[in-house]
Amino acid sequence: MTGQPLIEAPADAVPGEVVLRLTDVVKTFPGVRALDGVQLEVRAGEVHCLLGQNGAGKSTLIKVLSGAHRPDSGQVQWLGEPVTFANPQAAMRAGIATIYQELDLVDDLSVAENAFLGHEPRRFGFIRRGHIARRTRAILGRLGHPEIPPRRMVRSLPAAGKQIVSMARALSHEARLIIMDEPSAVLAHDEVGNLFRIIRELTAQGIAVIYISHRLEEIREIGDRVTVLKDGRTTAANLPARDTPTRELVSRMTGRTIEYVFPPRSGDPDADREELLRVDGLSRAGEFADVSLSVRAGEIVGIAGLVGSGRSELLETIFGARRPSSGTVRMAGRPVRPGSVGAAVRAGMGMAPEERKSQALLLGEPIYRNVTLSTFGRYARLGFTDAGRERAEADRLADTLELRPRDVRRPVRTLSGGNQQKVVVARWLLGDTRLLLLDEPTRGVDVGARAELYQVIQALAGQGVGVLLVSSEVPEVLGLADRVLVMREGRVVHEAPAGELDEDTVLDLVMAGSLLEGEAA
Repeated sequence: MTGQPLIEAPADAVPGEVVLRLTDVVKTFPGVRALDGVQLEVRAGEVHCLLGQNGAGKSTLIKVLSGAHRPDSGQVQWLGEPVTFANPQAAMRAGIATIYQELDLVDDLSVAENAFLGHEPRRFGFIRRGHIARRTRAILGRLGHPEIPPRRMVRSLPAAGKQIVSMARALSHEARLIIMDEPSAVLAHDEVGNLFRIIRELTAQGIAVIYISHRLEEIREIGDRVTVLKDGRTTAANLPARDTPTRELVSRMTGRTIEYVFPPRSGDPDADREELLRVDGLSRAGEFADVSLSVRAGEIVGIAGLVGSGRSELLETIFGARRPSSGTVRMAGRPVRPGSVGAAVRAGMGMAPEERKSQALLLGEPIYRNVTLSTFGRYARLGFTDAGRERAEADRLADTLELRPRDVRRPVRTLSGGNQQKVVVARWLLGDTRLLLLDEPTRGVDVGARAELYQVIQALAGQGVGVLLVSSEVPEVLGLADRVLVMREGRVVHEAPAGELDEDTVLDLVMAGSLLEGEAA
């Protein structure tokens, strides 16, 4: 470390002045009001932390600030002037840089080329590569990483190194505000300390930082003020980051405007029922470690956790879509060959993945063909398929699941999100499915269709099907599941009957808070 400031403090920077103010910002998408009157104020030289559950509107807000989305109404003021950024390049030129959790770097370009991508210094029409390399080397030195060669290909860098390159890109634009989305998610403990050192140097130069994290201990350490989002609205603004009790932060995040209508439970599953699924010591390097769980016939087991906690990867590994590093999966007492979806299906598993449009559906094909996809062989003979039988089976399930519209000849892309999800579930009802894995089963589904899906899931459990579901919606997990496992950073940190948990407790567990450790409210 050279002791130099990262960049020159802007000549017009006034410590503590408001650089960004959002007033009643609204952003809607078809069927979803992602931002519903958001208020936000960020000052020069501060770390302003943004808190909220998955789906609270944080990602949409980032995209509005970075120019990827335009607000439908409300006002964004930047450096005292109302602005609307036409695109991310316009926001960057204005001095707002965004470092996304999924870093937007070009692997096949060098560190220096990434740092100055889109605003390369030129002379007589030619890029000044030597000049870019020298400036990048200076920025990397000030970031505490002079060992990263400017001409090294980004592809060869570890995750922490790529994040440093993203920060170098922001500093190459002389940003006045840097938005960091879960910046510590890919970092080891010692690397987080270096990240915080860099952030403190940035703020010392009058640069504002919006820091988004689910880790309360990080917010306590690095933050100055906190704004909380819930269901697209600001529920708390400008709370002191170090002094606001955990209980207050959690309570600001958990109240809802969405109505969850769960069907009545038929009672706890009989403890003597057959154990369908047994997972022992399952691990996958870098994603989750030493997970053990079980699901009995007719039981719904829910997994609660944040995006990045390893929940979806766990489901995909159980289903054979990923190969584990260690551990075993058994169905009805028999081992299931690891890394084989076919073996999982033959053992009686079915899965509805999170990204149904890209991972589960053939959008251009009719509904009936999507329903029969996993059992296609039973409708084929001598190279020909019996489309009439396919349609008849799909019609029967469309009635059972109250699919709307009922015409199974329609392309599946014409259905609503909830009805598309019903098609995915229907596919496994045709087979000999005994265990259904559901990853975010109601994502992108309206309230009415959500209630219908809840009925379907409960009805399946009532018929003896075991269900293992993952959801970002804590009330959904608690309302549907008989037992709940809480995952954090790749490990199961708590397991209990759903009736013994509440939303505040689960959210505190996934955020590594201290409600269960007796913190005074």
